[in-house]
Amino acid sequence: MSNAPLSEQFRLAAKDWVDKDAAASMLEETKSAVLAQRMGALGDMPVNRAEQIVKGSKEWHDWIEGMVNARTAANLAKVKLEWVRMRF
Repeated sequence: MSNAPLSEQFRLAAKDWVDKDAAASMLEETKSAVLAQRMGALGDMPVNRAEQIVKGSKEWHDWIEGMVNARTAANLAKVKLEWVRMRF
């Protein structure tokens, strides 16, 4: 537990949540653009085939995993923020 006043604990928890939520949202919002870029990098081929190749790749799996982990971290930060709010 921090010895800081609850108002300061809340401010820090709120900033942490905002930062993590922004990072998760950026990944979510750019998902389609990243998919399109990776598909385009494969060259001239049918769209459905390019999508299958990209979505089946380890890199795409890692991208999705990172996106989910970022949202999970943001959700946890939000819970911590609410915990401080309840104490306040």
